[in-house]
Amino acid sequence: MRCEIFRHRSLRKSDYGNDFKDSELMIKQIDNINQADRNYLVKSYYGRKFLAYLQAYGTDYDFCRFFRLEYDNCTGYMFQINATLVVCADHEFPAGELEQFILMNLPYRVEAPSYVLKNIENIEGYHKLKRTQFEFSEHMPEHFNEAELEENPKLDEAYAIITEGFPNMKNYGLWITENSHRIRRGISRIYLYKKCTTATVIYDVDDHVLIGQVATRESARGNGYARELLYWLGHKLRLQGKKISLFALDYRESFYHEIGFKEISVECVIERKL
Repeated sequence: MRCEIFRHRSLRKSDYGNDFKDSELMIKQIDNINQADRNYLVKSYYGRKFLAYLQAYGTDYDFCRFFRLEYDNCTGYMFQINATLVVCADHEFPAGELEQFILMNLPYRVEAPSYVLKNIENIEGYHKLKRTQFEFSEHMPEHFNEAELEENPKLDEAYAIITEGFPNMKNYGLWITENSHRIRRGISRIYLYKKCTTATVIYDVDDHVLIGQVATRESARGNGYARELLYWLGHKLRLQGKKISLFALDYRESFYHEIGFKEISVECVIERKL
């Protein structure tokens, strides 16, 4: 196994504070994982996302790197895909070296469990955003017209709609490259409904499906198209034995409450200030 240790200066125990003065964190880049690693990773959202991107890209791309975190009380994992860093760990750990990694690589977004994020949320240049995880309801779609559904739409059409809902998603080249690759590898799928509403399967790992990039053209909002598409998608995936969820930031949270989705967790991410 190739194993590159991330170190750009010598660590001092004082970096970690009194609670962790006898611990030392090591961040090691890895090029494969074993079955025990998979069994660990599949248990959480963060781990399943790690597995999905590892399946999609492998370890040969500089823009998608995978790491193991080794410290006294447990082992964790993380990966960086372009401007997003995702950390998976089941315990709090010393944040000093992770903070250094973030300051050196400057990811736009960092996702991590709350007990990890609390120790890095005040990094200079970043701010914290709350998000809520929702579980799909068992509503049946009442007015859904499958004739107006595209399960393999032109990605340009989907991107145009998504950017109306997510105006910060400005890098077309990056988006089209990543999404087309994950679709080709069978990791993701984009759905387009009535040429104006879209939703994306981000991953399907161990029968856990994460949905994202739910958006409707501004001119078509208020017609219930997003609700109908999500109801249909949830119904279809439940018939396959899947557990389906999505994340919503504060300003989108009320919509998912209104359509009957169940709130299952509240957490935060940090994003770089622009």
